[in-house]
Amino acid sequence: MNEKDSILNGKTALGIELGSTRIKGVLIDLSGKVLAVGIYDWENSFINNIWTYSVEEIHAGVRGCYHSLYEEVEKKYGIKLQKIGSIGVSAMMHGYMALDKDGNQIAPFQTWRNTNTQEAADELTELFKFNIPLRWSVAHLYQRILDQEEHVKRLAYVSTLSAYIHWKLTGEKVIGVGDAAGMFPIDSDTCDYDEKMVQKFDDMTAKYGYDWKLRDIFPKVLVAGEAAGVLTKEGAGFLDETGNLEAGIPMCPPEGDAGTGMTATNSVAPRTGNVSAGTSTFAMIVLEKQLSKVYREIDMVTTPSGFPCAMSHANNGTSDLNVWVGLFGEFAKLMGYSVDMGELYSKLYTNSLEGDADCGGLLAYGYYSGENITMINEGRLAFLRTPESRFNLANFMKAHLYTSLGAVKMGLDILMEDEKVKVERIMGHGGFFKTKGVGQRYLAAAVGAPVTVMDTASEGGAWGITLLAAYLIDKKEGEKLEDYLENRIFGELAGETIAPCEEDKKGFDIFMERYKAGLAIEKKAIEVMKW
Repeated sequence: MNEKDSILNGKTALGIELGSTRIKGVLIDLSGKVLAVGIYDWENSFINNIWTYSVEEIHAGVRGCYHSLYEEVEKKYGIKLQKIGSIGVSAMMHGYMALDKDGNQIAPFQTWRNTNTQEAADELTELFKFNIPLRWSVAHLYQRILDQEEHVKRLAYVSTLSAYIHWKLTGEKVIGVGDAAGMFPIDSDTCDYDEKMVQKFDDMTAKYGYDWKLRDIFPKVLVAGEAAGVLTKEGAGFLDETGNLEAGIPMCPPEGDAGTGMTATNSVAPRTGNVSAGTSTFAMIVLEKQLSKVYREIDMVTTPSGFPCAMSHANNGTSDLNVWVGLFGEFAKLMGYSVDMGELYSKLYTNSLEGDADCGGLLAYGYYSGENITMINEGRLAFLRTPESRFNLANFMKAHLYTSLGAVKMGLDILMEDEKVKVERIMGHGGFFKTKGVGQRYLAAAVGAPVTVMDTASEGGAWGITLLAAYLIDKKEGEKLEDYLENRIFGELAGETIAPCEEDKKGFDIFMERYKAGLAIEKKAIEVMKW
């Protein structure tokens, strides 16, 4: 079946992923081939010390992304998109979306970037004997309780962003197990919230007298391949303002960007891992067994099928680097040159390969927000050098690329060195890897292992949630997600693997020594830079 026939007959899957700086929609055929892409750029706001997006921005963004994809389908194939085989929604994990019984938002949406939950996260970690990161939904919920915020007594639904959009489209209050693992600890045996911990939370909060318990307000947990409702008539109208999209389309469980990243890199089986690098950066390693103890630097989450997975999650990735590239673009315009931003990124990234292995003594921290792994709760941006540093463009760019992996590297060291976790392959995806052979080479140096980047890597998690949507309607009887991906999607795809060289590894290690030592300066900056 050709591409046009696939679209006309609805032999397709659509995924929409709400990332930090871009909402991306991907339409594929059932072999995984990308047919069309839709884009909507946006950015979070920092309002009253909260990183947030307004509900109006969220709605406009989802619609704008779909409309962009709709227009591309019409332009490429001469078809007004009506039939779709299945749909999936994903978004940045964690955070706090709070609704009342009428479905109205009753508190600002808090993204993963917020680190205003230290007291709650500490208490819950002690209560559960399980690491609760600051950005998890239950930490936000409990912090709102501790702060005695008025809206808590009116709560009817608390969700992540993906589960919220899924509810808007289907009316179903459900969530994929991978995204649920960023709300509350998951029992991988039951693929549900850990019941003992649920009881502990309900017992602890009973004294506040709310008329709800945790399971009353959290979405129901589903695993990959389970039916998660269908697109309602109202949902179709919400998504497609042209009115052409048909209702009744099956929808897969909504997932977080960690789960879609694992799917997009075929990293859902034990001993596989992936690094998603962009605005935030996180490494996911699928485990054969649970870790030996609790680490505050490591999140324990799951794959979309419920396998236990260790996550080293850095709030900060390439945001600061992106601003510097924008500055170079401004300079080019000032000098009278018309510069394509994609080409500018490519040239600057590639030029960094000419830099010294240790970045010439330069150091940068792209902390737009607090950083959980390094225990820094406020964002501070810094670029540091000494009179002896070799300050040139290549080293400058290399330092910013290295530091995008710095915090994640600290978490990975715990897994590889302390826990002796075995990994057979590391896959890279996200914008960090878009320039061929640059980010991939630096990640290989950081992890000390070969790194593979597939040709589909630039499509990232949006392609991953689309694959999960396709799996819902095209899986064979008893076919596991890992088998579906390995045998039916990735078998025909091309990729490139780069192994680390000793000079790169040594240089990255020297940079990391500088990075760790400089954290004291970064913490001091929080105290002195209060203007």
